[in-house]
Amino acid sequence: MPNRLAAEQSPYLLQHKDNPVEWYPWGDAAFEKARTEEKPIFLSVGYSTCHWCHVMEHESFEDAGVAEMLNRDYVAIKVDREERPDVDRVYMAFVQVTTGSGGWPMSVWLTPTLEPFYGGTYFPPTSRWGRPGFTEILEEIARVWRDERGRVLQSASSIVERLRTLGASSGDRQIPGVGTLDTTVQEFASAFDARRGGFGDAPKFPRPSELLFLLREHRRTGADLPRDMVLATLRAMALGGMRDHIGGGFHRYSVDGGWRVPHFEKMLYDQAQLVLAYVEAAQVSGEPVCADVAADTLEYVLRDLRHEGGGFYSAEDADSVPPEHAHHEAAHKSEGAFYIWTNDEIGDVLADDADVVRLRFGILPDGNAPFDPQNEFIHKNLLYTAHSLDEIASMTGRSQESVVATLDRGRAALLAVRDGRPRPQLDDKVLTAWNGLMIAALARAGRVLEGRERYLGDAQRAASFVREHLWNTAEARLLRRYRQGDAGVSAYAEDYAYLIWGLLELFQADGDPAWLEWALLLQRRLDDLFWDAEEGGWFSTTGEDPSVLLRLKEEYDGAEPSASSVAVMNLLALSHLTGDASMVEKIEGTLQMFGGNASMRGRSVPMMLAALSTYHAGIPQVVIVGEPGESGARLLTDVVRKTYLPHAVVVPVRELHREALAGLLPWTKDLRMRDGRATAYVCREFACQAPTTSPDELARQLKDLR
Repeated sequence: MPNRLAAEQSPYLLQHKDNPVEWYPWGDAAFEKARTEEKPIFLSVGYSTCHWCHVMEHESFEDAGVAEMLNRDYVAIKVDREERPDVDRVYMAFVQVTTGSGGWPMSVWLTPTLEPFYGGTYFPPTSRWGRPGFTEILEEIARVWRDERGRVLQSASSIVERLRTLGASSGDRQIPGVGTLDTTVQEFASAFDARRGGFGDAPKFPRPSELLFLLREHRRTGADLPRDMVLATLRAMALGGMRDHIGGGFHRYSVDGGWRVPHFEKMLYDQAQLVLAYVEAAQVSGEPVCADVAADTLEYVLRDLRHEGGGFYSAEDADSVPPEHAHHEAAHKSEGAFYIWTNDEIGDVLADDADVVRLRFGILPDGNAPFDPQNEFIHKNLLYTAHSLDEIASMTGRSQESVVATLDRGRAALLAVRDGRPRPQLDDKVLTAWNGLMIAALARAGRVLEGRERYLGDAQRAASFVREHLWNTAEARLLRRYRQGDAGVSAYAEDYAYLIWGLLELFQADGDPAWLEWALLLQRRLDDLFWDAEEGGWFSTTGEDPSVLLRLKEEYDGAEPSASSVAVMNLLALSHLTGDASMVEKIEGTLQMFGGNASMRGRSVPMMLAALSTYHAGIPQVVIVGEPGESGARLLTDVVRKTYLPHAVVVPVRELHREALAGLLPWTKDLRMRDGRATAYVCREFACQAPTTSPDELARQLKDLR
């Protein structure tokens, strides 16, 4: 019989609905049971595409003996970290402070008043690999709770008080100068892997905020090194096994230092941020391959992650049933099974085209995995770019055009076959924050990539989906999650900040003041609900939920940038559009609050440093007055599209929107076409250079902006 999780919307919780463990969702029913029965709480936190979460479920939570122990001695609670990042952050802070590391699945034991006293991540069912066994831990904690409860309660209380001091102001309230930016660039240079791209060694994670920071420093200073590190890293990721060369998109990270062996889950937030990085790289380098990778990634998202209403799903799992076991009733899922190929499969599918595809993607008769920690890739091939088009043409005696045509046919044929395999599980919840990132990526790609204007329509539809399903107009508040007609969970600071980012990109792409108006309203609500008037920065939560023990600020830009970092970047744009002095105060207050981290550990806050780079560079406004389809406006827009201007705000002015736009930005009222021709205005601090209708003159003015 299904447990209580069967009534939940989270795909992760639903994965556990048939466990013999009597799981509760996070909520009053579980808390009351723990208090009434005086039992400790076992809290398990994960997410639906987490490989080791699946392993722990199979080994422990599906086991009747383990379930008996949990049900007898504990109140067991499951939390989806993507749906409830507030709960996750509190207990992850505890695990990191007490163990020195963290990750998922996260396993934490709490008192009935929700104070943590023991925790870790994955535990095997019995002791191995130097890790204590889960059953042994359950037995020992039950004994300690029974025999030494007073000591446990005292320890838990003192730990919570210690956690309350995390993130306290260091007393350094200075906005970091440009020296901090220069120092951090050198720190990245010291960690840069010049041979293989990326920073450090295995595992290698794509942290696009690092790349966005370095590109902004290239633009601000003119130095080549930051740009060159970014381009080398993006080329390596595009060529390596972390990219899905058949279906598009990127896997979560590379388990090796050469970008060859991925952890195969695919996350929406990775796709969005990597698209932004590749689009900016295309602008700064002029390399068509960067634009092609960005477009290929978006095609994957639009094909496989889009909700029929226009929003975007969250992720695809790493694990699936191997195709050779597709019809076995008790088939066991394995990592990457959907994406990997035997040499014979390539021959069977592609016939005469097989040899070219084998050369391109490094396919070998006995498999090509250089690293196989779980023995899941035996005799299988993980596709990566092994040879260039020129090399293949030389090796096969074909023209490069013939090689390209063969690869295009082969890729389409392999995709068709792959689509018939058992698919990895889709996490079909729609998250406001991650949709905000994807709206930003689509809008930027539609504005910048030549011939890809249709992505703008996809961004508009996604924003409309969020507004229809996840925005409460009456309360002027966002919700976090939508799934199968149900919207729920009050939004967090990152939901507001990321969505504002997406709307600002949309406004710069289509000039519709409705997006700007909504962004301004969302910013006011972000400030009302989350702003810390004493220390600066934005809390992650509103503080309204008493079950969340700590009101924390995210002070690290990881796989997802912190809400405060994105909010500062948003306010830099908004303040230079509106002239609102209160926005500048929040920018400077937050930069001061992050000053210590930025100065001492710059690599931990790359998105905040991208904002700091923008703060020191200054933000020009580039206004294009004219109708989008008119040739003059198109020529001026092409100049802006081809120029890398990460610190600038672009303002399209159309006659249709002029009155509404002037209501929001009065300074645009008198910016009009000259002599009936589309006209560009390049401005700083609301003072503009001479208007021009000439693309060449506009290019000169933009070049002089640095």
